[in-house]
Amino acid sequence: MKIKKCLYVNRRAPYGTSYALEAIDMVLIGSAFDQDISLLFIDDGLFQLKKGQDTADVEIKNHSPAYRAFEMYDVEKIYVSKEAMAARGLKRADLLVDVELLSDSRIKELMDEHDIIFSF
Repeated sequence: MKIKKCLYVNRRAPYGTSYALEAIDMVLIGSAFDQDISLLFIDDGLFQLKKGQDTADVEIKNHSPAYRAFEMYDVEKIYVSKEAMAARGLKRADLLVDVELLSDSRIKELMDEHDIIFSF
């Protein structure tokens, strides 16, 4: 079986829709099948990685700890839009996991390097 390079693009806020949770599930499934997985967080998707998420008031399970578990599944390539970080006033220290910051032009190149792109 050929290993596919899969890019999971997360662009929506972590709660209010099921997109973030669905992305987590798909990443874990892909890793179980030994695919080459990369994650990209752009737009409001950056808030999925923000430390200190508290979902008690909205009565939704906080799924942010799952991002810290990705390393155990050999999911280590996590990229973030440098421009989106600046626009939202976020710094690396605000994030749950170690990320690589990419310019928008580098993000286009990253997308070209992958066989499959999933957008959430």
